[in-house]
Amino acid sequence: MARKPWIVPIPGTTKLHRLEENIAAADIAFASEELAEIDAVFSGIEIHGDRYSGTSTARVMR
Repeated sequence: MARKPWIVPIPGTTKLHRLEENIAAADIAFASEELAEIDAVFSGIEIHGDRYSGTSTARVMR
């Protein structure tokens, strides 16, 4: 949300206290230095494999 405010996570939970925690996360603000550090860490992660199996991809990409 710090990068693109129009992207909104949709948390899935069955517990009210977890939903409240998730909602409270919207109030967290990162300094630009913190965002740069997060970007640096994530840029070092190599992604392997597909997101979905072939069957699931067919369902998602309808």
